[in-house]
Amino acid sequence: MDLFSRSWTALRTAVAGLPDEDFARPSGCAGWLVRDLVCHLVIDAQDVLITLVTPTGTEPTRDAVTYWEVTGTPPTGDDPLDALTVRLAAAYEEPRLLKFHLDDVGSAAGRAAELADPDLRVGTRGEVLTAGDYLSAYVLEWTLHHLDLVAHLPDTAGPPAEGLARSREMLEKIAGTAFPASFSDQDALLVGTGRRAPTGAERAELGELAAELPLVLG
Repeated sequence: MDLFSRSWTALRTAVAGLPDEDFARPSGCAGWLVRDLVCHLVIDAQDVLITLVTPTGTEPTRDAVTYWEVTGTPPTGDDPLDALTVRLAAAYEEPRLLKFHLDDVGSAAGRAAELADPDLRVGTRGEVLTAGDYLSAYVLEWTLHHLDLVAHLPDTAGPPAEGLARSREMLEKIAGTAFPASFSDQDALLVGTGRRAPTGAERAELGELAAELPLVLG
């Protein structure tokens, strides 16, 4: 629960510090500018709020790892929902409005997470998780999108080290095996999720795991 808050606060702080011109730069998400990614974060924050106020009495069907739907096809940006996000982001026109909305809704999502009972069962996407598992899954979401945010912004601070480490741990559980110890947490996440291609040396170290990548999470 604490790691959710630290990861989310770090991501929102990074967005708040961006100069206006950075919103028109590419992000690490295919087909999205930084402004599109930030708009997606607003939608993510809304999802967190909705989920945390959607309690259910049924048994959990997923946990922090099995929450994710995994495919091997990286997004192209052509999906209708991805295209809708681009149109929504453009409608803000001024970066300050997008920053304000993320701060407003994002702060509320952060407070809701701090108040949530980790054992509360909540429903989302037709599945049931404990609030603790749901928020743990979002540590991976925030960390990956923080990497997307800074992909072409070298002067912007990246995600916290503890978020990177926990996200790597979750990705390795999804993969069913560990990434080579020589991989940094960041490189394991970028290569593992298809955000960059492995080098020849990295592919050799990955061995059989290379054939299973990328693990595209949705």
